[in-house]
Amino acid sequence: MTHFLDTNVVLRHLLNDDPAQSQAARHLFERIETGDIVVWTSELVIAEVVFVLSNKRTYNLPPGRISELLLPLIDLPNLKLAGKRLHARAFSLYISLNVDYIDAYHIALMESRGSRDMFSFDHDFDMVPGLNRHEPELPG
Repeated sequence: MTHFLDTNVVLRHLLNDDPAQSQAARHLFERIETGDIVVWTSELVIAEVVFVLSNKRTYNLPPGRISELLLPLIDLPNLKLAGKRLHARAFSLYISLNVDYIDAYHIALMESRGSRDMFSFDHDFDMVPGLNRHEPELPG
């Protein structure tokens, strides 16, 4: 049986900001790393961790530092995550394009599916070579 890994456990492990919880989270990640336990998580957990770490009101970490912290955890063989390989590309785009992580993930997802066209009002997508952003039009 695998257990779901929630955002707060990842944050306690990365931030070491609560003595008891951070120690417990660190111990859990040691067990994951050694293969003693297998866990699974979701893309939303990764996005929430990025949001909390990058938020100017909380930790205000730069994209490169967030990538350095999260990618080794994502790459753990005993941490199951759908679309795991997309996150390396998403972090690369997050850093190089200076866009929100969610947008970077969606660009990586589109690339993985060979999709070049999208509907969006977000002009950040215009800086992605080969991506064709279309705005929905008014009827008539």
